[in-house]
Amino acid sequence: MAVRTVRTGLVGLVATAALTATAFTVPAQADSGRGHQATQEAMDAAVKGGVPGVAGQAKDKHGTWKGTSGVGNLKTGKPRSAHDRFRVGSITKTFVATVLLQLQAEGRIDLDDTVEEWLPGVVHGNGHDGGKITVRQLLNHTSGIYNYTDDPEFQETFFGKEFLEHRYDTFEPGELVDIALGHKPTFEPGKGWSYSNTNYILAGMVIEKVTGTPYGEEVEERVIEPLGLHATSVPGTDAGVPKPSSRAYSKLSQEATGKTYDVTELNPSGAGAAGEMISSPGDLNRFYSALLRGKLLPAQELKEMKTTIPVGDEAPQASYGLGLMKSGLPCGGEVWGHGGGIHGSLSQAVTSPDGGHVLAFNFNGDWAGGSEAVVEAEYCPK
Repeated sequence: MAVRTVRTGLVGLVATAALTATAFTVPAQADSGRGHQATQEAMDAAVKGGVPGVAGQAKDKHGTWKGTSGVGNLKTGKPRSAHDRFRVGSITKTFVATVLLQLQAEGRIDLDDTVEEWLPGVVHGNGHDGGKITVRQLLNHTSGIYNYTDDPEFQETFFGKEFLEHRYDTFEPGELVDIALGHKPTFEPGKGWSYSNTNYILAGMVIEKVTGTPYGEEVEERVIEPLGLHATSVPGTDAGVPKPSSRAYSKLSQEATGKTYDVTELNPSGAGAAGEMISSPGDLNRFYSALLRGKLLPAQELKEMKTTIPVGDEAPQASYGLGLMKSGLPCGGEVWGHGGGIHGSLSQAVTSPDGGHVLAFNFNGDWAGGSEAVVEAEYCPK
């Protein structure tokens, strides 16, 4: 499906868009080590379809492949680099969930603790009761808490043309939660599934309450530094993207036509623990490979992370675990990973179940899609 998430997904390929990015329906044959020509062709097709540029890397038993297409700067025509850093949006959620699972393994928290136990009085009122919502339900999106990025006023300010006036605004996590609590719950806790960025804003707050340090520092100490992810960062309120990087572009509209805006610089605190991080294709591949190989979590916690829930009829081949998605492949088997979108940046990172075949890539425009075609080309080349 086409992916346009400027309004509907500040920090993620919203619900079905995020999940169907790797849920395919076209029959194909499994990869037999014939190279990555199909993947390159899919990237080229995305550029022909309107994406300014694509940058990605894949790694399998044959080695590392780097692919690019299109441009990283519409003014200068500078091409994209396979080593580009970019905003990864909701891919941040996998990092956050990993930290909470590590904390559980250390006996410092139980994911079946209620939110109220760790954040007293925070999730309260307008039909919300943090005493009936568990931390686990935050991570697998079964809490029923409204998605703050769906709030009409927030959308006007942050997704439309008003973004240009508010791109450097700072949001505190509590402010974002309060926006969500201004709406009734989507459903009773545990009685449904609905992708909500609010869940991960709260998860970040829980990490800080458990550890006494901001969630970003825990991500850096527990994941980024041990794995040597030198291109990965948690920017906080820093509006820039470190070099090497390309420019990021948006229409600031639901439509794929009209003026194109450079939205590279923005204060990502409006995304926070739900989607503020920056990374690169190589780093994302290293992270997801290490995660699925059991290098970041004990076996029990990894099993819990991979315990998934169906997300609905619109994505029948996809299911969601704890910050990690599973999607069936048309040629057999499955991939695990996450998608992410934020202004001017759509990213995807997936891996085979054993962590041995990974792919991560980024579009530096948010009004055109085709990410599902790139993943399909890599894992099921025709």
